[in-house]
Amino acid sequence: MSVQNLEIRRSSASLIGGLTGMRRVPKVAKYIDTTTCIGCKACELACQEWNDLPNVHTELFGSYQTLPTLHAEFWNLIRFNERDFDGGLVWLMRKDQCMHCEEPGCLEACPAPGAIVQYANGIVDVNPDACIGCGYCETGCPFDVPRFSKTTEKMAKCTLCVDRVSVGLEPACIKACPTGCLHFGTKDDMVALGKQRVAQLQANGVKEAALYDPQGVGGTGVITVLAHGDQPEWYGLPKDPHVPWGVKLWKKVIRPLGGIAIFGAVIGAFGHYMNHGRKGVRGVDAENANLPEA
Repeated sequence: MSVQNLEIRRSSASLIGGLTGMRRVPKVAKYIDTTTCIGCKACELACQEWNDLPNVHTELFGSYQTLPTLHAEFWNLIRFNERDFDGGLVWLMRKDQCMHCEEPGCLEACPAPGAIVQYANGIVDVNPDACIGCGYCETGCPFDVPRFSKTTEKMAKCTLCVDRVSVGLEPACIKACPTGCLHFGTKDDMVALGKQRVAQLQANGVKEAALYDPQGVGGTGVITVLAHGDQPEWYGLPKDPHVPWGVKLWKKVIRPLGGIAIFGAVIGAFGHYMNHGRKGVRGVDAENANLPEA
């Protein structure tokens, strides 16, 4: 990977949306092939080590998963989805993490300026210093990814190792994968690789194989090859994810109208002052207003 210039394309709580006129930067993406994942969890450990995350106590809940779900201090989780298929038990393993959507629901929902940013290369990052800990990002994400930390009172999630990518390195999880399940590069290259793998699987009899890159969120920066592409929910993925309509209504309609209303009130007050001047005191109150205090 080449060194990435991390220009911010858009930021949370911004009224102007995405910036235009920016230098065109190729989108980056992570490729995940669930058909070659062996559940070794090397990617989990690499993520913890590189991001200097503390140990999280594991839980026994009848699965080989490290944790039941993502955690504010555990951003990368291999899910062991058990399914009865063709008379036997199969594990549909999937690497669960932030999907780095082209239209991020977390960024749309966030009310704190600059707490969540999207770089020109598509990576969605978090600025803990600007985060106010409201938790709205959790309601905006259709993939149930952001997690609130009770320790720091901030939101946390996978950053796609933006610190590594910015200097031309691949994310730590990809570096650690022993099977070639994970790859990293430009979005176009990863989509081409995914389509090639899907065609190979279909040629070998896996007719439902498909590439998961949902367009309901504008596509994602994490594209996934699924053997059962017609049933993404078997892997814990929504079939047709969208940013919740309530988030869009607040961000694109109510919030701008509120700003317009405040601006209108200020202009109205100024206009009244210019036309009528200061409000005077009349009658008895006016006489008393001129009397010296006792």
